[in-house]
Amino acid sequence: MPKLICVYCSSSRDLDPKYYAVGEAIGRGLAERGWGLIYGGGNAGTMGAVARATKAAGGKVVGIIPEFMKERELAFHEADELVTVDSMRERKRLMAERADAFITLPGGIGTLEEVSEIMVERGLALHDKPLVLVNQDGYYDGLLAYFERMIADRFKSAEFGTLFGVAQTAAEVWPLLENPAAFEADSLWRSGPAPSSTDA
Repeated sequence: MPKLICVYCSSSRDLDPKYYAVGEAIGRGLAERGWGLIYGGGNAGTMGAVARATKAAGGKVVGIIPEFMKERELAFHEADELVTVDSMRERKRLMAERADAFITLPGGIGTLEEVSEIMVERGLALHDKPLVLVNQDGYYDGLLAYFERMIADRFKSAEFGTLFGVAQTAAEVWPLLENPAAFEADSLWRSGPAPSSTDA
């Protein structure tokens, strides 16, 4: 059974072509390594670019898509496995459970929601799956600055900075997935009283 790498990305059809090109490079790279893709099941935007490139290069494609999106003809029906679910929450849960690692490409608020949840769960030691953020052309500079402020003001420990890898290009993704940096759960979870839910 090949590793399944979850890719979070955009379904927008209106992006600069450079974003689709990186999505295609990620898809090819997955297949070249004998890995499969698990993603949101769409045929549009960067989602479609990643899926088509993975499939064309001989990689396995698993899509998880809510029924309402499938009804709007947004599904990638060429997927090797297309799982239809009832809700966005179920979609996120299945992708996270079945994935062996995560790649986050530039995306919108949905992409941010998805990767944030994975970060929280890894920070709480609920999983130890590698996560790489692709900061293409500085797209996530603002988010990374926010994380730095979070650490500086002690909302998170300095260890938070090793929770995920940051790649500037598609080529930089693979070493970060193959040899991820060590990360231990936040110190709050290793000693002292149990934190409240707001500490997450």
